[in-house]
Order: sequence, then C-alpha cells, then structure tokens
Amino acid sequence: MTRMPVRAFTVIEILIVVVILAVLAAIVVPRFSSATTETRESALKMEVYRIRTQLAVYKSEHQGNWPTAANFTEQLIFASDTQGNTAMVGTRGYPYGPYLRRFPVNPFTLTSTVGNDAIGTSDWYYDESNGEFRANDTSDNAIF
Repeated sequence: MTRMPVRAFTVIEILIVVVILAVLAAIVVPRFSSATTETRESALKMEVYRIRTQLAVYKSEHQGNWPTAANFTEQLIFASDTQGNTAMVGTRGYPYGPYLRRFPVNPFTLTSTVGNDAIGTSDWYYDESNGEFRANDTSDNAIF
C-alpha cells in the first residue's frame, strides 16, 4: 500500500492570499464609510424638508406667525391655539397641530437641540423672524 504525499500550502502562497485580501479590504471599506455619510446626509435633508413643510403649515394656521424660538419644539409637537399657546392634543380650544409626533434628532449628532447661535452650538438652527430652519452642527451640514 503506497501512501500519497500530502501537499500543503507554502508560507509564500499564504502570504500572497493575505496581501490580496488586504488590498481588497482597502478598496471596499472606504466605500462603506462614504455610504454611511451619504445615508446620514439624505436623512438630514429629509428631516429639514419635513420640518420646513410643517413650519409653513404652522404659519398658515397662526395668522402668518412663525413658532417662537423659546417654545419652538412644543409648538410643533403639541396642539396649539391661534396665538401659539400649547396644550396636550385633544384639549378644547387648541385646534391646531400637532405638526410632528416627535422632534427629530440630527442624524450626525443623534441629539435635537435647537438654537439660533453660531454653527456648532446646537443641532438645529431656527430663526423665528423669518422661519429659517437648517442643520447647525457643522458648516458642511448648515447648507441643508
């Protein structure tokens, strides 16, 4: 009975396979990270669009007035009267709203603070004088 010799991989062959896998990983990994950024940008654009749309509805129902900066979040997620006073949904005398079920988080920061100071001081920027609403976490996102 003759034995067949066992043929194994050499160290060189294994190293070549490892190098090829490393090169492929170097090509594929950056594509996934840019896809994550693109997904967050898309989510950010959608949130900004949704809020701006609801701000326009709010203004039309409140005699041409924008929500106040001090009560911005409450005026969008609760019911309100013509003057912008808020109450729980279903409260008599508060026929408008809610415009949002919950206030959205910024997809880049995962929080939802609203302010009207310099870029980077809050997640969202809101100016009650003209109804401007945009992202405020970075200068790159502030364009949305």
